[in-house]
Amino acid sequence: MTFAKISQAAYYVPSQVVTNDDLSKIMDTSDEWITSRTGIRERRISQSEDTSDLASQVAKELLKKASLKAKEIDFIIVATITPDAMMPSTAACVQAKIGAVNAFAFDLTAACSGFIFALSAAEKMIKSGQYQKGLVIGAEVLSKIIDWSDRTTAVLFGDGAGGVLLEADSSEHFLFESIHSDGSRGESLTSGEHAVSSPFSQVDKKDNCFLKMDGRAIFDFAIRDVSKSISTLIRKSDMPVEAIDYFLLHQANIRILDKMAKKLALIEKNFLLI
Repeated sequence: MTFAKISQAAYYVPSQVVTNDDLSKIMDTSDEWITSRTGIRERRISQSEDTSDLASQVAKELLKKASLKAKEIDFIIVATITPDAMMPSTAACVQAKIGAVNAFAFDLTAACSGFIFALSAAEKMIKSGQYQKGLVIGAEVLSKIIDWSDRTTAVLFGDGAGGVLLEADSSEHFLFESIHSDGSRGESLTSGEHAVSSPFSQVDKKDNCFLKMDGRAIFDFAIRDVSKSISTLIRKSDMPVEAIDYFLLHQANIRILDKMAKKLALIEKNFLLI
């Protein structure tokens, strides 16, 4: 039977560093205010690189680490909510930039969960036995959809990309998963509303590219629902929680991670901070 394994991992971030002090010069905030509430001290912001540029750097590094040629890749999945454009897909742009002429490529849009969803899909594709090697990349240039006058969102986000190379293997590496969606809460985090009028429709909607977030709703969702998902995984594994070395969660902010650890009665040091 064929299984999938993560054989390589890589990341790439833009060179420009924007500190909390830098943000305090353009909005009503301070390093103390941001750090005490989020644990964030700085973020990387792209000056001219687009999402496919960041993702391509990750792809090239993955190939280099694995001593592979781009033509050996079967598929590329890019998880993003900040594509270069509506068409072509960011993944297709990456495919062209690295010369992966034999790979099919597509984007997956699932916001914060995007990389995990993409990884899950890629694992099933490898497991089907039809594909041997695939790149799964999460990449964002969130700075282009941030309202830089809104400190509730501007302090939280940056730009960057990370990814993995999945390869077929004879041993099982992906043990359990717990993935869910709840579209009924979609209004808690939105961006990119676009509409144009036509001779055949009445559109009364202004374009709104900015990311908007209900911070309290997102916080409550993370503590309640993500905790349930973690508990489900632990239960499925039939493994004592003490046997788990690390928990690597979405790095939203330090308050969420601390609260999550307490809710699950876990040791905070086992929650990795990046």
